[in-house]
Amino acid sequence: MSLKFDLKTFDLKKFDPGLNREQLVALSIVAAVVILCVTAVTWSLGVRSEALAELGEKQDALAQLEKRVGGGAKGRGPVRNPAAPASAFLTTQTQGLAGAELQAYLAQLATAQNAEVVSSGVQPTSRDDSPETIRLQATLTTTIGALQTLLYQLETGTPYVFVDSVAVQLPNAGMGSARPDPVLRVTLGIRALWRKGTA
Repeated sequence: MSLKFDLKTFDLKKFDPGLNREQLVALSIVAAVVILCVTAVTWSLGVRSEALAELGEKQDALAQLEKRVGGGAKGRGPVRNPAAPASAFLTTQTQGLAGAELQAYLAQLATAQNAEVVSSGVQPTSRDDSPETIRLQATLTTTIGALQTLLYQLETGTPYVFVDSVAVQLPNAGMGSARPDPVLRVTLGIRALWRKGTA
């Protein structure tokens, strides 16, 4: 038995459900958008549930840790910062003497590094400074290696000294620039804290 299919006699209009090509394209786009929205909502709900589960686990772990430590922050009361040692402050009778003590301390450290303090002077404090702040500006001549060590000693030693500014001036072309470690002119802005000491 053989079937013969003749395209000339086959009429496509009989099978047309009533939609033209533009309508089919629009319907396909709407279906794709709906599928995309459903997928995005499903994915976001999955991510949210995972995040909530992880948050619950972390809260449980934190609660167990607080029980081990002794009741958590509520049971311990306010957390207090440890007090700075007395050696962290300049301790003199007056702020003027504290400025002189800071100058002497800087000169001592500079001398140990073969640096020379050309000039230094106590500076006025700013509005943001506490009344116990002592500010100093100093100009030194030193090498880069000595400057690094000096800055390290200032910021890690006692009394506590904070370096607020460092300005380095390179030597002129004819003055020592051929040396591997030329002498630099450095201006430092430093500050320290003062506490009134006993006589």
